[in-house]
Amino acid sequence: MSDAPIGRVEAPITVRAYLLCAFAAFGGILFGYDSGYISGVLGMAFFKRQFGGPVAESVDASGYNIETWQKSLTTSILSAGTFFGALFGGGFADWVGRRLAIISACGIFIVGVILQVASTSLGLLIAGRVVAGFGVGIVSAVVILYMSEIAPKAVRGAIVSGYQFAITLGIFLAACVNYSTQHRDDTGSYRIPIAIQMLWAIILGTGLFFLPESPRYWVKKGELDKAAASLARVRGHPADSEYVVAELAEIQANFEYEMQISSAGWIDVFRGGWSNRSGNFRRIFIGFFLQMMQQWTGVNFIFYYGTTFFQQSGIKNAFTIQVITNVVNVVTTPVSFWAIERLGRRTLLIYGACLMIVCEFIIAAVGTALPGSKAASTTLIVFVCIYIFGFATTWGPGAWVLIGEIYPLPIRAKGVAIATASNWLWNFVIGYITPYIVDPDQGNLGSKVFFVWGSTCCLALLFAYFFVPETKGLSLEQVDKMLEETTPRQSAKWVSCSNSSLYLRTFANSYFTGSTQHLRKPNGNDRQDRWYCHSHRRCQTRKPDWCREGLNSQRYRPCFLTSFAVVSWRAGFSFY
Repeated sequence: MSDAPIGRVEAPITVRAYLLCAFAAFGGILFGYDSGYISGVLGMAFFKRQFGGPVAESVDASGYNIETWQKSLTTSILSAGTFFGALFGGGFADWVGRRLAIISACGIFIVGVILQVASTSLGLLIAGRVVAGFGVGIVSAVVILYMSEIAPKAVRGAIVSGYQFAITLGIFLAACVNYSTQHRDDTGSYRIPIAIQMLWAIILGTGLFFLPESPRYWVKKGELDKAAASLARVRGHPADSEYVVAELAEIQANFEYEMQISSAGWIDVFRGGWSNRSGNFRRIFIGFFLQMMQQWTGVNFIFYYGTTFFQQSGIKNAFTIQVITNVVNVVTTPVSFWAIERLGRRTLLIYGACLMIVCEFIIAAVGTALPGSKAASTTLIVFVCIYIFGFATTWGPGAWVLIGEIYPLPIRAKGVAIATASNWLWNFVIGYITPYIVDPDQGNLGSKVFFVWGSTCCLALLFAYFFVPETKGLSLEQVDKMLEETTPRQSAKWVSCSNSSLYLRTFANSYFTGSTQHLRKPNGNDRQDRWYCHSHRRCQTRKPDWCREGLNSQRYRPCFLTSFAVVSWRAGFSFY
């Protein structure tokens, strides 16, 4: 028999699987809308009169202006709330489940929106953004976790990219609402854009009552019957089908082994040094800096301060240009659905960073050499749109997809929470310092700020090349194994040798004996010596007979059938 790797037989992807994940991605609209509406609101004339102070018309055409520190705090404070919400969301999702965590977060978000709508001073508005941010932080961490755990591996990248698409859709909707209310001469100009957010939370929270819990959450809790039922709903196949049984076996066997190696507490999240590939610290490092670099690409400068920046650059119809940039963001993000599964995560991040670097330095150079000219304005608009295309098709979805894939199940919720908190931490830092470096009465960098973003994007390119692994086409359990065995630059060549029969045998044996100690090789060298019956990754040097011949061979087929029956009996399945 050939020694070529054989993958576990995957369940045919059903419309149900797509729809479940698509609805979960709706959480991105909360993220995007709440992040996007503030840019337009800060530029509204009535809002400036309501919350700002009088200034000369040479400073602001409306005769009123909001001070730099007020704009900085109002914009960035959302990210402070989301930072703590994301950290809280990891443990919360492990306690009550992924689904109930998101539902609870929607309730918190609604409270924050009510405070913002009722505000007549910046103090209450800021407090409302903190509360709403806490809810968005939980949603942003747990939705990625939930989608990654229920999505079929063949389309996981495309499906989780749908979360980024929902973010762009939320930003676009915010720009459209701002555009339609900008000329109102009453509180409706800013209260309507703020209040509409409640609708997104109500839709998401209500819909999740009808969605299944993540099967991996039930495995983590030891509820295998519920895990099987949940996986059956997610995959759209009966609980006793070979697809569901095999996938559940893989999840369970990997989880049992991971729990032998380390626990799932917060301290365990950081165990293992940098040189230890099997440790958790390397993965935490990758996730944390991956989200940091996504923010350092500078794209949120456009989404947070785009309207103000376009106005200061002498571009007429700044609100219209802001809407156009959001249209580009929405229309081009679906390109990633195709590209992320064809080209891979790592490749997209590398080439995406290159494209953004070129655009950023062109914007900075032309804006500096020809300030205020028509040529500079045209160049700025064109290359900002290309720059957004580069982000929307690569780093936008790619970072979210990867953080949902690189952590083992025992610490996955906490790992995703830390990575998401990193996103919001740097979101806060960038949102807070930007007014000080671009406002005319402060740093007054103008277009020169893109020299800064171009430089930080160079760091993102280097990070992607040296540290980001390729996870395309692998199950979450296979990603775990791949990260232990190879380097990021060689990860695209890694091939899994596991098949469904081996997973079934592992699962059946562990239940039959009541122990998983047999899964370890005799010398017991922790994760670098994994069990053969779960993953014969060392097959080239030492293969047992059943590994060489395959359990479906004539000699071992009875063993496979016995394992299948034991799995079914122990998991409570019925066969007809």
